[in-house]
Amino acid sequence: MTETTSDKKLQFKGPLKEVEIFNRPLIKKRRDRIASEFRKHDFINQEITNRLIDNVQDIKRNFNIILNMNCDERSMHTHFENVFVINQDLSYKMVSRYEGLKIQADEELFPFQNQSLELILSCLNLHWVNDLPGALAQLLHGLKPDGLFLGALFGGETLTELRQSMLKADMDHRGGISPHISPFVDVRDAGSLMQRAGFTLPVVSTERITVTYSDAFALMKELKGMGENNALMKGYKALSSPKLMMKVAENYHLSFANEQGRIPVTFDIIYLQGWAPHESQQKPLKPGSGKMFLKDALGQKPPKSDKLS
Repeated sequence: MTETTSDKKLQFKGPLKEVEIFNRPLIKKRRDRIASEFRKHDFINQEITNRLIDNVQDIKRNFNIILNMNCDERSMHTHFENVFVINQDLSYKMVSRYEGLKIQADEELFPFQNQSLELILSCLNLHWVNDLPGALAQLLHGLKPDGLFLGALFGGETLTELRQSMLKADMDHRGGISPHISPFVDVRDAGSLMQRAGFTLPVVSTERITVTYSDAFALMKELKGMGENNALMKGYKALSSPKLMMKVAENYHLSFANEQGRIPVTFDIIYLQGWAPHESQQKPLKPGSGKMFLKDALGQKPPKSDKLS
């Protein structure tokens, strides 16, 4: 743990989606709005970008055509100076901050030709996608054979403290509940999605990062600066009253504040890794093709007979 202070169907045939959970135009508008001040709130984006890059460097291989989706521009420029990097974002103003080739495009409408990329890096952007299975399938088709996808997205218990505090405030203040925070994918589901999309040798792992803030209002200001505030299609539409928000802050402090009076915030990070299929990759043996008994492999001898002579 790190502490610092500061069942959709698999489809990718086009823009049609069976269910729209997130308001994508609203997300784009918000990213446009926060672009100029994003560096004041991008500490998690920087940290996760660096961890993704560390994973790339652990792989003894050169990647010459890289797609960057929301990774920190400074870290990307430092570590991938002499390779061809394409930077993509839903927001034109956000992607304009990058050096080199830039493209404004929707993650749900992948703009690249099949088998045109060697490495795709995705940092904390796919949790806003309505059709995640379809988006992953499109990423796979964009990779050359034996190309690599590395991604990170919020999952599981992210913002669980804020979610619980808002739930209690809703019940106390309005006598009912309304979604204020986006749903996040579970790590077990993420592994299934990678396999369904067609990635080979998929690896899924999770990490929990805990950040502390002075109070709930400081946290909500940070989330707004990160572009991570509510964008649910069926979320609470009315403006939250000051009385409700004060109740949220009170619940948060009473239930979760530490000895110093600061509130903890949980971010669960799910890391995804998968390769585009290639004949050179390792393949599991077919069931029943083994040529050795397990006891022989373990060096075990058969037990002595207990019968009396």
